[in-house]
Amino acid sequence: MSEAVTVLVVEDDRLVQAVIEEALSDGGFQPVVTGSGEEAIMLLEANNTLYRAIVTDINLAGKRDGWEAAQRSREIDPLMPVIYMTGTHAEDWASKGVPNSVLLTKPFAPAQLVTALSNLLNTSTPPIAPPSS
Repeated sequence: MSEAVTVLVVEDDRLVQAVIEEALSDGGFQPVVTGSGEEAIMLLEANNTLYRAIVTDINLAGKRDGWEAAQRSREIDPLMPVIYMTGTHAEDWASKGVPNSVLLTKPFAPAQLVTALSNLLNTSTPPIAPPSS
C-alpha cells in the first residue's frame, strides 16, 4: 500500500481502542478513533470521502449506537465496508446490521480484525459507470 487506508474506529473503551489502533496501524491502516456514535457520524458527514471503512462497537456511550453509526456510513457511501464488534449483541446482527458486513465477537484476536477488514476492502467493488453512448 502506498497510502494507508483511513479507517474510522468507534469504540468507547480506551483499552480496546488502544488494541484496535495498534492492530490496524501494524496492518498498514490509518485508524481514526472516536468514542461515540454521535462523533462518528459527525466525522463521516464532515469528511465523507476520507474514510474507507468503519469498525464499530455496538454498545456505545451516548445516544447513537454502532448500528446507527454503520447505517449512516452506508447512507453516505453504499459500499462502505463495516465491521461490528460486540460481546453481547451478536444475535441482533441479522436484523440490525447492514448487508455485507462482518461481526466480530469480543474477545477476538487483533489479527482477525485486520484480516476481516482487508477481505472487505478487497471485495468491495466500485460502482460501474453506465456505458457512454
